[in-house]
Amino acid sequence: MKHLFLTTRVPSKFRELVAFLSLVAVFFVGAWVLFIAPNAKAHPALPTAAQPHGWSYPLSCCSGYDCREVAYNAVAERREGYVIKRTGEVITYTDSRIRNSPDGLFHWCSAAGANDGRTVCLFVPPHGY
Repeated sequence: MKHLFLTTRVPSKFRELVAFLSLVAVFFVGAWVLFIAPNAKAHPALPTAAQPHGWSYPLSCCSGYDCREVAYNAVAERREGYVIKRTGEVITYTDSRIRNSPDGLFHWCSAAGANDGRTVCLFVPPHGY
């Protein structure tokens, strides 16, 4: 009895389609990198009495929606550092995520702007502001 081995050959039309779709994907990723990503901007903080024209969160902290002003009592100063009360996260005083607040208010930037997200940046008022 003759054994039949099943071999799977991919039809050339299918290979051409996969190659074409791969090229299209590369084109769109390249276009995004060249045109859209460089134009990404951090959003501005709202105007306050100290900064009547507002100010912009740095891109390293914000992807357009990650940052917002938080109430003074939303962040506690403890011996070990700043405590984000909503999440219980402790940001030590030497942590590079701590930034000086230009308007003297607390601003919290969290991953994806989530209220229970990990801290990306914390803007703190200078002592004696």
